[in-house]
Amino acid sequence: MKVMNIVQAINDALDIKLAEDNNVLIYGEDVGVEGGVFRVTEGLQKKYGANRVFDSPLAESGIVGAALGIAINGLRPVVEIQFDGFSYPAFDQIISHVGRYRNRTRGKFTAPLVIRIPYGGGINALEHHSESPEALLGQIPGVKVVIPSTPYDAKGLLIAAIEDNDPVIYLEPKRIYRAIKQEVPEEKFAIPIGKAKVLSPGDNITVIAYGAMIREVQKAMVMAKSKGISVELIDLRTIWPIDRDTISQSVRKTGRSLIVTEAPQSFGAGAELISIITEEAFLSLEAPPTRLTGFDTVIPLPMGEHFYMITPERIMYEIEKLVSF
Repeated sequence: MKVMNIVQAINDALDIKLAEDNNVLIYGEDVGVEGGVFRVTEGLQKKYGANRVFDSPLAESGIVGAALGIAINGLRPVVEIQFDGFSYPAFDQIISHVGRYRNRTRGKFTAPLVIRIPYGGGINALEHHSESPEALLGQIPGVKVVIPSTPYDAKGLLIAAIEDNDPVIYLEPKRIYRAIKQEVPEEKFAIPIGKAKVLSPGDNITVIAYGAMIREVQKAMVMAKSKGISVELIDLRTIWPIDRDTISQSVRKTGRSLIVTEAPQSFGAGAELISIITEEAFLSLEAPPTRLTGFDTVIPLPMGEHFYMITPERIMYEIEKLVSF
C-alpha cells in the first residue's frame, strides 16, 4: 500500500496501463512535456516516449475525433480535455459519433476510449474553468460517465474505464486533487463501473453525493452525529449507468433522501436520482426526496464563487429539515 492523493492515483493508473498494454496511449493539451496543467501525467512521456504520451493542438473537437478513429482501429486512447469548460467544442464528436459508433455499426466496431476532464468549481478560476457538465454528458446515449471522490476510487475506476470496450468520460474533481490522501494498493485493481458505494451506514436519512461533494457531506455528518442523526452516505461514483439498486435499498431503509450536487439544479443529476427514488421507494418515503444543488446560473468568478459553493452548514440544514419533517 502507498499513500496517494487523487493526482498520484490517476498517474499510477495510467502508468500501470501504459506498461501493461502497448495499445494504450495518452494525449491532450500539454499532457506530454509539462505533464498537464495539474501535473496529472507528469513523468509519463519521459518513461514511455513521445509516441505514446504526447501533446496535441488546442483543438478539443480534433482531440476527441482523432481518439475515435484511433479507438476503432484497435488502440485505447486516453485523452485529456484541459478544463471542463473546454469540453463543449468536443460535444459534437461525443454526441454525433463517439456515443453512436457501436450502434451505428451494429456492434461491428466499439470505441474503447477514455476522455479525462478536470471538472467543478472551488478553485477560484476564470470563466470556463469551473463547470459541472455531468448531466449533459450523462444524457448522451452510448457513453459512460464516472466521477471518483477518493484516491482509491480514482485509480480503480480509471483502470476499469481504460479496459472498458465502450467510451468512458472520466470527470476528475479538481477541487480535491490534492486535498485527500489515502492508502492505495500499488498493484493493479479495477472498480466496476455502474456500482455505487455505501460509505457510511445510517438509519435516519440517505444522502447521495459524488466527487468533491462527498467531502462536504462528511463534514456535515459530524454535525449530524452530534445531534443524534444517523446518516447513510452513498457515493454514486458513476453518473451513468446509475446504480438504482443501492439507492433504492438505502432509501427504503431510511425513508428520507437528500441528493447533494454542485451542478445547477434544473434538469440535473439530482432530478434523475429523485425520479429513481420515487419510482423505487415511494411507499417507504417519510419526507419529500430533496436535492441541494448549485444555482441555475453560470458559476461566479473568484470574488463571488463562495456564494455558489455548497457548504457543510447548508447540507446540515437540509438534513435537519428532512429528519424533522
